[in-house]
Amino acid sequence: MTTPGGIVKRSIAIAGHRTSVSLEEPFWTALQGIARERGRSMASLIAEIDAGRGPQNLSSAIRVFVLEAVRNGAVPDQPGGRP
Repeated sequence: MTTPGGIVKRSIAIAGHRTSVSLEEPFWTALQGIARERGRSMASLIAEIDAGRGPQNLSSAIRVFVLEAVRNGAVPDQPGGRP
């Protein structure tokens, strides 16, 4: 589901329960690329991020994770040259 601000809300299962995460499409695309590069599912990667996020909300933790991956060059190129 996409909102007018470009936020995409997706439902995922983490540790046996369903939750929804709202991120901008470029973050979903980059996260998918990172998961693919690591040979993992998006769900397992998000579960790892969730386990280490502390008090930070999950959407913010994912954005920070993706930002760090971009800074470290760990995000594969996407079609159109965007992460």
